[in-house]
Amino acid sequence: MLYNFLYPLYTEYSWLNVFRYITFRSIGSSVTAFLVLFVVGPWFIAWLKKRQIGQVIREDGPESHFSKQGIPTMGGMLILFAMTFSTMIWADLTNGLVWLLLGICLFFGAIGSVDDWKKIRKGNSRGLTAREKLLLQIVGASMVALYLLLHPEYDGRLSLPFFKGIQPDMGWWYIPLAVLVIVGASNAVNLTDGLDGLAAGPVVISGSVYLLFSYVAGNMVMAEYLQIPFIQGAGEVAVFCGALVGACLGFLWFNTFPAQIFMGDVGSLALGGTLGAVSIIIKQELLLAIVGGIFVVEALSVILQVGYYKLSGGKRIFLMAPIHHHFEKKGWVEPKVVVRFWIISIILGLVALATLKLR
Repeated sequence: MLYNFLYPLYTEYSWLNVFRYITFRSIGSSVTAFLVLFVVGPWFIAWLKKRQIGQVIREDGPESHFSKQGIPTMGGMLILFAMTFSTMIWADLTNGLVWLLLGICLFFGAIGSVDDWKKIRKGNSRGLTAREKLLLQIVGASMVALYLLLHPEYDGRLSLPFFKGIQPDMGWWYIPLAVLVIVGASNAVNLTDGLDGLAAGPVVISGSVYLLFSYVAGNMVMAEYLQIPFIQGAGEVAVFCGALVGACLGFLWFNTFPAQIFMGDVGSLALGGTLGAVSIIIKQELLLAIVGGIFVVEALSVILQVGYYKLSGGKRIFLMAPIHHHFEKKGWVEPKVVVRFWIISIILGLVALATLKLR
C-alpha cells in the first residue's frame, strides 16, 4: 500500500525513491510484523484467557506436557493478522503472487482454525478428521498449482539443488508434485509444533532463506548469474517472506519456554502451507527438503513409527513420535530439544544457501 501510494510521488519527493527497493520494503515488512505481535500480543493473550480458549493436551502425550493444559492457543490468528497487515502495507498490491500467497495462507489458516475450535469445543485433541483436513488442504494446494501452471511465466520444470543443467519437465504431473509439497509442508510443520518455540524457530530460518531466494529469483541479472530460474515479480515474494519472518519472531517472544501462548493448527497449518507455496512460486520446490529438514524428519518419524507399528504387530522404532517426544522420553529437557533442533535448522539453512553457488 505504501509502495503503491508513495512511490509514484518520488519525482516530486526524491526520498520516496527508497520504496522502489525490495530490500528496504522486506526489512520494513519484517519489522512491522514483529512490532504488531509485540504490541498486540499481551492484549491478545489476555483476551484468549478471558474466553478460556486454551490448549487441549493429548492424553497419550508426555506427562510433562499435562501442565500446559489450558494455556492460550490459536495464537496463529495473530501471526496471520500481522503477516497480512504488514504485507498489505509494504508489498506491491498489483502483484498477483502477493495475493496468491495471502490467499493460500489464510485458506490453510481457516482449516486450522476450524480444527482448533472443534478441539476446544469438544474438550479433547480430536478436531477435524484426517480425511476432512487432507481433502481441504488438497483443494487449496491444487488451486495454487493450477494457477501457476496456467500462468505464462511458469512451466512444469523442476529446479534441482546442486545441479544447473538438469531441469526435468514434468508437464501436468507438476500439479500433483506441487500439491504434495504444499500439503506435506503444512502437515510437517503441524507435527513439529509440539514444544515451546520448536516450530516457530525453523519457520523463521526457512522463511529467511526463501526471502533471499525470492529476491534473487526476481532479479534477472542475479538469477542468470547464479543460474536459478528467473520469475517475474518474485521480488515481492521476498516482502511477503519478510512479514512471515517478522511475525514468527514476534510470536517467539511469547512462545519460548515456558510458553505464554501456542500457535495452534491455525498457525502451523498456515505457515507450513505458505512455505510450500513460496517454494513452488519461486521454483525451488526440492530445496524445501533441505532448508526445512527438521520438518521432514519430524514427519518421517511419524510415518515410520506408524508403519512399523502396524507391520511388526505393535513394536516401535522411537520411544514416542514425532521425534522431539522421543528425545524428551530419553531425558532431554524441553529447552535443550528445541535449541538443538534450531541449531540443526540453521545448519540446514546454510547448506541451502550454499546451493546458490554450488550449481
